[in-house]
Amino acid sequence: MRKKSIIIIFAVFISDQITKYFIVKNFYLGESAVVIENVFHITYITNTGTAFGMFQKYGNILLVFSVVAIILILILVFKQKTHSLTHSLALSLILGGAFGNLFDRLFRGKIIDFLDFRIWPIFNIADSAITVGIIILFIHSIIAKKTT
Repeated sequence: MRKKSIIIIFAVFISDQITKYFIVKNFYLGESAVVIENVFHITYITNTGTAFGMFQKYGNILLVFSVVAIILILILVFKQKTHSLTHSLALSLILGGAFGNLFDRLFRGKIIDFLDFRIWPIFNIADSAITVGIIILFIHSIIAKKTT
């Protein structure tokens, strides 16, 4: 399972960074391009907070928290010998997203966001992967409790 986890982590990280690179090179900060009128836009913004722009004032604390969270999840993924496929997928998505946003914090000093659904804060692929991973873990834990 470790090899598959590494592939997922890498795929999320690379797709996140490639899309952010594209945005930075092709949009100016604040620029928005309509994809579907009033539904979905590509809007280039930055934030120093967490997913969906929360906790903007805590950039340095979030950097430390991100590193600690990544280390703990890495221990979970690679130390335990048995994981269900679902559990490994969820943790790998979370890790890939965490690495993507950590890279931004370390090398850009802020996170690049661009997915704009107009009714939700603007986010990126890393945020999406983290959110999907957390949802999968939540559903998996509910199902696991029902079967035990």
